[in-house]
Amino acid sequence: MDDPLLRLPPLDPLRGFVATARLLSFTQAAKALCLTQSAISRQIQSLEEALGVSLFVRGTRTLSLTPEGERLYRLASPWLRDYGELAAGFKASSQRPPVTVTASLGITALWLLPRLRDFQALHPDIDVRLASFNRVVELRREGIDLALRFSPEADVPPGSERLFGETVFPVASPALGIDALSADNLPTVTLMNYDDPGFPWLGWESWLAGYGLAERRPRAVLHFNHYDQLIQAAVAGQGVAIGRAELVSDLIADGRLRPLGETRRFIRERGYWLVSATSQPREDVACFADWVREAARQTREAAAGLTEGG
Repeated sequence: MDDPLLRLPPLDPLRGFVATARLLSFTQAAKALCLTQSAISRQIQSLEEALGVSLFVRGTRTLSLTPEGERLYRLASPWLRDYGELAAGFKASSQRPPVTVTASLGITALWLLPRLRDFQALHPDIDVRLASFNRVVELRREGIDLALRFSPEADVPPGSERLFGETVFPVASPALGIDALSADNLPTVTLMNYDDPGFPWLGWESWLAGYGLAERRPRAVLHFNHYDQLIQAAVAGQGVAIGRAELVSDLIADGRLRPLGETRRFIRERGYWLVSATSQPREDVACFADWVREAARQTREAAAGLTEGG
């Protein structure tokens, strides 16, 4: 049976025809479609030959539609517009938006990024976008799905989940060859200080006092305003840092850092929290949040192993 689709005139030249009919200019239509003027002219000619009618009245410097061209334009223009909108809708619906996560620079560099490859291995079809900065943002307004925040419980939104706490102690590279700070070795050691008044437990003043070393001077003091840079310097053997067990447990496990001494401090008023922009996240966001919870459980276990007996 003869299919009517086989008798249709060529459809590809319709784009060139509609553009030319709208602009009444071969030159302008060619620019709009990123084609040459001769290519547009050939499309119109092939369509006219297939239809057996003239679609344009060609003057010396003018171009106008014939009655047949008017009829075709009224039919083809809205059809192509609707077709384009339908195709764009199909494409948009097939593209899954990434899971957008924000966290401080330190949490991102020391905790999230080293684990992210595990999530990607488990869920290669889910894209993740990281927005790392230290300022607190309004998640929904900024288009962010999840946040990892270090703060007091009173400062996180209702429904936030506590992932783990904050436990701190001195750490250093094994290359430094020291097991604890003492009056004998302190003058030979460089201390690395985190210069943020909001984190006094990461500064050395109170620690040295606790060791009875307040009157002793280290060889030098390096000051940092980004915690992840401080820890990378410690890994490189540049000095002794105050480690946050939950963020450096991986570095201790693989031997790049070691705890110094047995003193541990538990910062009970602070914690690491998972904050969601909505109580009913889409499936990909919920999947990432579940993965974060499991990674946090493993971190709690690792940190507990570092603090036992301390």
